[in-house]
Amino acid sequence: MARRGAQDVPPDQADELIAGQYSDRPQLRPVLDAVLATLPALGPVTVQARRTCVSLATPRRVFAVVQAPTKSRVDLGLRLDHDHAGGRLLAARDLGAANLRIPLTQPEEVDEEVLGWLRRAYRENAAPPQARQPARRPAPQVGTLTVVIEGSNLPGLTCPPDAGGEHHNVHIALCTRSKERPTLVVPGKPWLVTEPVPGGAPSARWEVPVTVRRDADGFDFGGSYVRGDRADRHLFLAWGDILGDGTLRLIRGSKLGLADPDPRIVEDAMRPGRRLVARIRLTRARGEPALTWSAGPADAEP
Repeated sequence: MARRGAQDVPPDQADELIAGQYSDRPQLRPVLDAVLATLPALGPVTVQARRTCVSLATPRRVFAVVQAPTKSRVDLGLRLDHDHAGGRLLAARDLGAANLRIPLTQPEEVDEEVLGWLRRAYRENAAPPQARQPARRPAPQVGTLTVVIEGSNLPGLTCPPDAGGEHHNVHIALCTRSKERPTLVVPGKPWLVTEPVPGGAPSARWEVPVTVRRDADGFDFGGSYVRGDRADRHLFLAWGDILGDGTLRLIRGSKLGLADPDPRIVEDAMRPGRRLVARIRLTRARGEPALTWSAGPADAEP
């Protein structure tokens, strides 16, 4: 059963807050109502009215946020800590606890797919946090792998990859935790990016060292450029606008899973004078492979 109103907001004031959010964009109020109509299918939900948004909370914590940032769209923000932007899911900025969002313009767009994402966000934020497992002893290190990322089909300096408006200084940069190379801050993220390449460039290239370990479960990867837990080690390319303050405002990202290459390719790439090559089409036609892995000579032409 949903309860309207934040802990410190009486129900009548909560209704006033919501009415105020849509007073100059009444055509979008049915979109909010369509989202609220899905709540009985999820479980116990608290509807918390704020001045600029409506938060939806499980008995544990907020799992979704509904906000109308413009007069033409409503953003359904979702707290999905283990998912990345793709398809209808776009990166969220300044949307409370949400890290992803689905733009909505009509109540009919609150369809089965949206309900599925709401159910998933609800489940992930209703379950108690997993008990911390004992620290796993690192596997023996077997060497350092040189990974070269070759990007093609860049999106252009100006492109509209989301519903938030056109972007005018799009760059693609490599995620890192190291400051050995010049870096840019990504607001709201705990990591940095380095070596930004203009989106209008004909191609892009990054080269990074990756530590390789091996145990009974196979290869494991680490280093300043590697993200994710053992089951999801990856390199990450951040798409974003570089603004006048020297920051990169994230638009979306491309994940390169290090568990994806055939282990025989990794073995080959670790031999002296060899390297692991990831070729990624950052924009592509339907049916074309987005990412391929191979082993190549270290002295090959970029």
